[in-house]
Amino acid sequence: MSGDDLRPALARYGLPPDTPLTLLNRSENETWRAGDALVLRLHRKGYHTRAEIASELAWLTALQGEPGLRVVRPVADLGGDFVGRAGDRHLVGFAPIQGAELNPGDDLAHWFAPLGEITARLHGHALRWAPPPGFTRKRWDADTILGPSPHWGHWWQAEGLTPQGRALLSRAVGQLSADLAAYGTGPDVFGLIHADLRLANLMRDDLGLWAIDFDDCGFGWWVYDLAAAVSFYETDPRIPGLAAAWCEGYARAGSLDAADRAMIPAMILLRRLLLGAWLATRADSDTAAALGGPAFTAGSLDLADAYLTDGLIRFRV
Repeated sequence: MSGDDLRPALARYGLPPDTPLTLLNRSENETWRAGDALVLRLHRKGYHTRAEIASELAWLTALQGEPGLRVVRPVADLGGDFVGRAGDRHLVGFAPIQGAELNPGDDLAHWFAPLGEITARLHGHALRWAPPPGFTRKRWDADTILGPSPHWGHWWQAEGLTPQGRALLSRAVGQLSADLAAYGTGPDVFGLIHADLRLANLMRDDLGLWAIDFDDCGFGWWVYDLAAAVSFYETDPRIPGLAAAWCEGYARAGSLDAADRAMIPAMILLRRLLLGAWLATRADSDTAAALGGPAFTAGSLDLADAYLTDGLIRFRV
């Protein structure tokens, strides 16, 4: 969709029709800046239902003002609606945030303990919060990631995957599925999570971090949020230290026992396999253009081989 196609929606937010529109990102959705007053998220057609989007925004609204948390704020249109339409796609507004995205070249060791604490606070709120009637979000579990009808495509669709590579990943998926089943989905390990706290969804300023883009929030393992934080650079040698810092920060506002920490390698591999499928099925995204390709799949094979060999022991904290 072009900026001109979005212009009819501007009036619903009280903005003049000549407000400058700038495409910020094309990933799962399109994100547009409307002048200095508003950020618009144009949803991918057919992914989330209106009820799912409204549920995301209900959690975000409940998180506003939560101690120790700064999260993006939804903005309703002049009629009080948080979920609108632009053509045949859902449209949502957010208040802009002043700051810069985190990126792999930053001093991530400085940020991962604060990120762990923020994540624990999100989880703590989710445990205490009573969602409104009709609240519905997707589950992120072994079946919806590795099963026959996954949300983001099949792991074996990864770009450049050879028959030998598929056989290796198949063995790793079998082991991973067994490990996840043994871990379980009880309320002590599984609940409402952000599910996509990767660097692109974190903004930094002089006061710390903002969490943005709750578009994939849903029900998953608490420790999966750490795996999401290292999305696309899981093979970086800094990851074990970053995971340890994240766990240290998490302990400031929540608790992880030894069994939770032992599952970190499994969650990292699970997320990596999910991303390989996502990159293959979202080839039109800026993210796929920048990060996808056979090299990403080769990294996934290295992780899978290590998982089968020693359980990705280097990621254990």
